Amino acid sequence: MSETTNPTDTNRTEEHWTVEYDVEPIRIRDPVAEALAVLEPGEPFVVTYEDVVKAAGHSCPTASGAYRIVQVGLDALYPDGHPVRSEIEVRAAGPRDDTTYGVMSRLISYVTGAAQEDGFGGLGGGHGDRQNMLTFDAFEPDSAAPTFRFHRTDTGATVEVAYHISDVPNGGPALGNLQQIIDGTASEEDRELFAKAWHGRVQKILSDDSLFTIEAV
Repeated sequence: MSETTNPTDTNRTEEHWTVEYDVEPIRIRDPVAEALAVLEPGEPFVVTYEDVVKAAGHSCPTASGAYRIVQVGLDALYPDGHPVRSEIEVRAAGPRDDTTYGVMSRLISYVTGAAQEDGFGGLGGGHGDRQNMLTFDAFEPDSAAPTFRFHRTDTGATVEVAYHISDVPNGGPALGNLQQIIDGTASEEDRELFAKAWHGRVQKILSDDSLFTIEAV
């Protein structure tokens, strides 16, 4: 994966995003989509980081961290094929009402389909059931880093992913322009400097494998 130091592109037209990120999509099968002929058997959905940004409503270190947590976790859990919704249990080390775990879990659920009791119950006989596959306060992490476990119900394999968010670069003084942007008092230069610093920081998270620790448990 190539390193992108300045993902912002102010020359893009209004029909397109003002920023592009360099990160591979996540490919995941969905047995319900296959049964209902939304997808051909064995063919995956392709979930991009931009899809996750749409679900979150913004791009930030929490959203990009969640995307990479689920991406590297599923890659480790399914080394020889596509991950499959309804076969993936997600276990969060923190509580649902935690600002980090709450947001991350919603985005991870968006990708994996894993949900609590309000999730999709499957087709007749429970085919593709995703209820009660997302659990909070499920284990004690080794550090304060946001940590999730992904468990395959078909094989019993489990991997743990920790996101070392404290190691993410702070982005520099340009991030201090955010309040002026919110207030409407920022200059165009202030906005451009903020965008470059903000999205460059997000790209670092999407590109730097050292920010994530993956281990089998």
